[in-house]
Amino acid sequence: MNAEANKKKESRVREPMFHIAKRDAIVWWKAWIIRILAVVAALIISSLVTVLLTDADPIEFFSTLFRGAVGTTRRIWVLAKETSLLLLVALAVTPAFKMRFWNIGAEGQVLMGGLATVSCMILLGDKLSTPLLYLVMIVTSVLAGAIWAFIPAVFKAFWNTNETLFTLMMNYIAIQLVGYFCHLWAMPKGSGHIGTVENGQLPAVGNEYLLNIIVVAAVTVLMFVYLRYSKHGYEISVVGESENTARYIGINVKKVIMRTVLISGAICGITGLLLVAGSEHSISKDTAGGRGFTAIIVSWMGKFNPFYMILSAFLIVFLSKGSDLVSSNLGLNKSFSDIITGIIIFFIIGCEFFINYKLVRNSKKEVVKQ
Repeated sequence: MNAEANKKKESRVREPMFHIAKRDAIVWWKAWIIRILAVVAALIISSLVTVLLTDADPIEFFSTLFRGAVGTTRRIWVLAKETSLLLLVALAVTPAFKMRFWNIGAEGQVLMGGLATVSCMILLGDKLSTPLLYLVMIVTSVLAGAIWAFIPAVFKAFWNTNETLFTLMMNYIAIQLVGYFCHLWAMPKGSGHIGTVENGQLPAVGNEYLLNIIVVAAVTVLMFVYLRYSKHGYEISVVGESENTARYIGINVKKVIMRTVLISGAICGITGLLLVAGSEHSISKDTAGGRGFTAIIVSWMGKFNPFYMILSAFLIVFLSKGSDLVSSNLGLNKSFSDIITGIIIFFIIGCEFFINYKLVRNSKKEVVKQ
């Protein structure tokens, strides 16, 4: 009798009080209200963390944060330039990500574009006319970034290799190649650093920042049109949803994968060109500055929409620049700015859960286990 009672008891399991359910699509403005509230909450938490670690009050935290990002005219221009460069890398990875090709190699592709650029500046700078040198720099940087991305794309298309690991490993090869040539072309010799390269510097349009912004604005518009209205954009969406469906309706999946990743790498190459010839006038292993990884967050936060990505790129750069001044003025080390940025990004990504899902209270406490 007891055995039967225990067996009956074990056949009943207690259902949790809540379960997670997919939320119906909500109006876009409600989604943005949730995101804005997430940013506000993150800023409040960040200010409280600052208060706990220093003697500063929350008002001082917020004022320093804003002054660090937009406190002077030069800081505003730097903010715009850094936002544009981060956005450009995000635009590069977006077509591949929309196709569910996880290109984690943007960092290396940017470095290879930059390496091709500085090679032209050093080896051909005094041999070609300036217009021809610019043309060669553009072509080689685009090809270098595109080829570096194309290699894992070919392996993915024909042998279904893991593109995440492949592209990630390509980053380390690119870093070591840049390190090698930095030692080879070091000025002065033996320093391991390439000094400022005079030949091939991109011309200033208005000021040293505006050219980058103009180029990225043009690429943003073109990428939006490409993804939204072109046949290639449609094929990218279909392949991303289901490769089997794409094959069924006659799309050449291998061709789409290679073509899309080729474009992704080419745009990274352009980023390398702008960084080396337009901003730093040199190259090092840190030239990409982690943009290849941060761009992944920008692309996801922007829902693969180039115009939404402008906002997410601006927010990340704004917080990074502002928190740099916070950590400097309040006597904290560089890591504190990364902590603040991380807290805010965590809240922003977390809010997507409440946009896409909801907690539903279960009506029954127990169910019979079949």
